[in-house]
Amino acid sequence: MSDGVRPIRVRDLLEKKRRGERIVMLTVYDATMARLLDRAGIDVFLVGDSLGMVIEGHATTLPVTLDAVLHHTQAVTRGTKRAFVVADMPFLSYQVTVVEAVHNAGRLIQEGGAAAVKLEGGRAVLEVVERLVDAGIPVMGHLGLMPQHVHELSGFRMQAKDPRDAGRLLEEARMLEQAGAFAIVLESIPDDVAERVTAELSIPTIGIGAGPHCDGQVLVSYDAFGLTVESLPPFVKQYAQLGEQMVEAAKEYAAEVREGRFPALKRTLSVSAVIDRHK
Repeated sequence: MSDGVRPIRVRDLLEKKRRGERIVMLTVYDATMARLLDRAGIDVFLVGDSLGMVIEGHATTLPVTLDAVLHHTQAVTRGTKRAFVVADMPFLSYQVTVVEAVHNAGRLIQEGGAAAVKLEGGRAVLEVVERLVDAGIPVMGHLGLMPQHVHELSGFRMQAKDPRDAGRLLEEARMLEQAGAFAIVLESIPDDVAERVTAELSIPTIGIGAGPHCDGQVLVSYDAFGLTVESLPPFVKQYAQLGEQMVEAAKEYAAEVREGRFPALKRTLSVSAVIDRHK
């Protein structure tokens, strides 16, 4: 690139796993946030279907459409120079037919500018993963708590807590790797299960509520920076309180407007005075 910034690629993420370097991932939904987090050196941007909850105000990710993810992906990629951009495939954009899944993923790559797509599931999506990889579309998997399965899972609760479920998750992680996935998000599973999966795979694992043993970590940026108004998942650490800072800044702005202190009066000649001086 002309400015000397080299974008991160799939091979860089695989190499990080090999070297034991942790991968840093955050959700991003717009160009401004992308520019800021790119400057911070974040490795991977996820244009998550979590936008349905933190941007659109829904209770789950299920109402999110492909067009919505595409819209936000376009914005994020316009603001990104270095980070690897992954776009979530929303509910029913890849579960109906393989042909439809390839078409929808292709839009996120071709029109959205994403470098990869992410989809939820194991055994049920293996054919889709294989076909996408065959078409040249990098795929990130997602196991454990899968938000698009919230009703089937009876809510947002920890998964793979008993040995049989843990074994099934490990088996499906291996299947995703064999199908061609370049990485897998592990959400809300016990630390020891995530540690075992991470040790047995040659591709990176990205944890969210899955303990410290994954090859990388991801958080919803609105949670991490204190922009989330609702209650937070127990695994979230807030690194700033930007929401409260914004409220206080908005209050100060409102007070200055109401009291006539903004905009400040500039001591310049009025238009009529300038005209009078030139008569």
